Amino acid sequence: MSLFLKIAIRYLFSKKSHSAINIISMVSICGVAVTTMALICTLSVYNGFQDLIASLYSSLDPQIKVIPATGKTLSLQDPSIKSLAEWQEIDAIAPVIEENALLIYRNRQMPVLLKGVPDNYSQVSNIDSILLDGNFFLKDSVANYATIGVGVANRLEVGAHYVYPLSVYTPKRKAKVNLANPSNAFNEDRMFATAVFSVNQPEYDDQMVIVPLDMAAKLFDYPQQASALEIKLKPKTNEKRVIASLSEHLGKDYLVKDRMMQQETSFRMMQIEKWMTFLILAFILMIATFNVIGSLSMLIIDKQNDIKTLQNLGADEKLISRIFLTEGWLISAIGAGTGLIAGIFLCWLQQEYGLLRLGQTSGAFIVDAYPVRLLWSDALAVLAIVTLLGLPAAWYPVKYLRNKWLRTE
Repeated sequence: MSLFLKIAIRYLFSKKSHSAINIISMVSICGVAVTTMALICTLSVYNGFQDLIASLYSSLDPQIKVIPATGKTLSLQDPSIKSLAEWQEIDAIAPVIEENALLIYRNRQMPVLLKGVPDNYSQVSNIDSILLDGNFFLKDSVANYATIGVGVANRLEVGAHYVYPLSVYTPKRKAKVNLANPSNAFNEDRMFATAVFSVNQPEYDDQMVIVPLDMAAKLFDYPQQASALEIKLKPKTNEKRVIASLSEHLGKDYLVKDRMMQQETSFRMMQIEKWMTFLILAFILMIATFNVIGSLSMLIIDKQNDIKTLQNLGADEKLISRIFLTEGWLISAIGAGTGLIAGIFLCWLQQEYGLLRLGQTSGAFIVDAYPVRLLWSDALAVLAIVTLLGLPAAWYPVKYLRNKWLRTE
């Protein structure tokens, strides 16, 4: 162990001539530790909520989605699209049509997002896992069936297997409105509600209605066309590599998106909130490091006689400066290490036992306790910010020592 490190450790833990110096040193360590712990816990909670929201979206959002770069539809007869069925990495492909429509049930009506899906839709989504009532079923020889969001069901006062049909109206693509008979400008069809789903996301629950693909194609006049392709990959397939290959294969006319990209706005807002909170806590950490400046300054004053003794023994300016610089660094390092360990431990407790709960009533929220997920990249970011703030805090008193005392001796 280096001489300057031995002396710095002894100064840190030995009793000072003034007890206030020991107290200030402990306050400095505790301030850095508490702020570091808060940073770790806060970032982990944001990660937990992001995973929670991603799990809700993924119940309906496909693993990969291909949409046209321009316009609203893509052609299912495009050779580059048809060739995707031969890709070994792809487990299932479902062309879908998404358009706005007017839904009417008896004397109630509302605009909805009509989503036409093929028979294999359950292979590319987890639709069965989010059903509140009924069974996912598209059609039989008698009628078409719809799976509706829980918000749509509440507003129209309809549920699974109700005896009255739902009527849906969509404007004809190329028809002109005849004021004498405006109904001729709309396509109309009927279906029965067979299931109600909920993903706890308003953009789905409050407006989405899932219907057969051929019914949607007829309503919107989309022959051999689709709004998007929804793709599920085979297990253990490298998703990023396949997305890159799809983008290269399809060219600039199509956009290939994973689940995060499909909900880019929501996840970007969460990332902004996360790192804004990080900056606020980092500012609090910066204030906490001012205690290091005070603690180290008082230690330098307390050790004036030791400094003179070291100089008489032959210690140069560099050695003495390194002693007190290391002392300041140790205060920050011990505080950061303690806070990091405490933060990781609290995250583990929350993850295993859910100590911090969202409400008193179980089931009132999507989850009962705050979700957490620790990322080591977050821990490294916290350690980096502690280091960046701790080194200047230790350097400033040492600079004063070198300018005022060591060079005048």
